[in-house]
Amino acid sequence: MNQEKIALITDSTCDLSLDELSELNIHLLPLKVVYQDRQYQDRVEIQPEEVYATIDEEAPGTSTPSPGEALALFEKLRDEGFSHAISMHISGGLSGTADAVRTVSKQFQSMKIEVIDSKGLSMALGFQVMEASRALREGLRFEEIVKRVHDVRSRMNVFFVVKTLDYLRRGGRIGYVQATLGGILDMKPIIGINEEGKYFTVAKVRGRKKSIAKVAELVAEYGRNKAINLAVVHGGAEEEGRGLLEQIKGMKDVKIKETFFGQIGPVLVVHTGPGLIGVAFYEA
Repeated sequence: MNQEKIALITDSTCDLSLDELSELNIHLLPLKVVYQDRQYQDRVEIQPEEVYATIDEEAPGTSTPSPGEALALFEKLRDEGFSHAISMHISGGLSGTADAVRTVSKQFQSMKIEVIDSKGLSMALGFQVMEASRALREGLRFEEIVKRVHDVRSRMNVFFVVKTLDYLRRGGRIGYVQATLGGILDMKPIIGINEEGKYFTVAKVRGRKKSIAKVAELVAEYGRNKAINLAVVHGGAEEEGRGLLEQIKGMKDVKIKETFFGQIGPVLVVHTGPGLIGVAFYEA
C-alpha cells in the first residue's frame, strides 16, 4: 500500500482556473502583478481584464512568489501530514519562480520535495499539472509521478503570436526573438520555447491572419498522425482563439483527445500585451 502522502503545487501561470485547481487538489503559489503603489496576487486578487484596462497608462511589472509565501505553504503541508510534494513552475528561462521555491524547499528535511521547471508556461505548465494530478489519482508513487511529468514536458510544444513585441521587450522576456522585426513590413514572428525554456522565433509571417494560420499549420505538422492533447489560449482575443481551435479540430491528419480553451492570466498579460493567440500540445 502507498504510504506516501503527496501534495501537488503549481503557480498561477499554469492558466488553470482556481476552480480547476481546487477540483484537481492542487495547491497554488500565485505570482504578483506589481504596480507603482500596489500589488496583487495573480488570478486571485486581479483578473486579466483589469490589467488590460490600464496596461499602457500604468505599465505594471511582475514578481515571483516571496520566499515567505513558499515557506508558509510548505509548513502548512507538513503540518497537514504530507510526506512528499511536487512543485511545478513556469520556465526558469522566463522567471525566477522555480529557483526561489527550490531554495526554500531545502529547508524542509522532513518532506521530500521535487521542484520541476516546466520549461514552459500557460497550458504547457497546466498540462503537466493535470497529468501529475491524474497520476496521483491512479495511485502512482512519488518517483513515478515525477517521471510522468518529465515525460509530458519532453513531448510539449508551444507556439504563439502576439500583436506587438513591445510588451515582451519591455519586460525583458524577448529571449531569442528578434525584436527588430519590422513594423513597416508587418512581419509577425511565431514564437516557440526552446530547451532552455526561452522564447525563440520558429517562423516569420506577414500579417496577423497569416500568423494565426501558421500556428495551425505547425500543430498539423508536429501532430500529424498522432493523438494529441491540445490547448488554445488567448489574451483578450477570444473570437480569433475560437477560430483557431475550430480550424485545428477540422484537420483530418490530427486526432485530438483532450481540448482546453481559455484566457491567459494577468502575469502573462503583462508580458505579452493584448492579442496573444497560442497553443500548447503534446502527444497523448
